[in-house]
Amino acid sequence: MSAPVTRRLSRPRHGRMIGGVCAGLAQRFGMKPNTVRLLAVLSCLLPGPQFVAYLIMWAVIPSE
Repeated sequence: MSAPVTRRLSRPRHGRMIGGVCAGLAQRFGMKPNTVRLLAVLSCLLPGPQFVAYLIMWAVIPSE
């Protein structure tokens, strides 16, 4: 029996639009990148530090 494959969180070099954060999150959680991008844009309509969180993730999440 083989060990389960774990997906690491990283920003892909291909398929990114701005920083690759949404593409990396989508890849990690098995979602479509456009779905994560749409959720990110919609979340910016709510009060909170979403833009700051995106910038922090851009700086912290390693690139492939």
